[in-house]
Amino acid sequence: MKKKILIEGMSCGHCVMHVTEALSELSGITNVNVSLEGKYALLNANDNVKDEDIKLAIDEVGYEVVGIDLL
Repeated sequence: MKKKILIEGMSCGHCVMHVTEALSELSGITNVNVSLEGKYALLNANDNVKDEDIKLAIDEVGYEVVGIDLL
């Protein structure tokens, strides 16, 4: 399923890189695309990926998830 993760706290290309790496390391997530300007990440996740795991991965690199939408 495709998800849009709304993220606060990103301010530069390094932020995008950190979020992209954190999400890409989660098992079951593919095709991660992070937008600095839009303050979101688009990704494909299988049914085993929990929203809490996504939030935790982003929190651990210093950013805040403010919403997760299914597309």
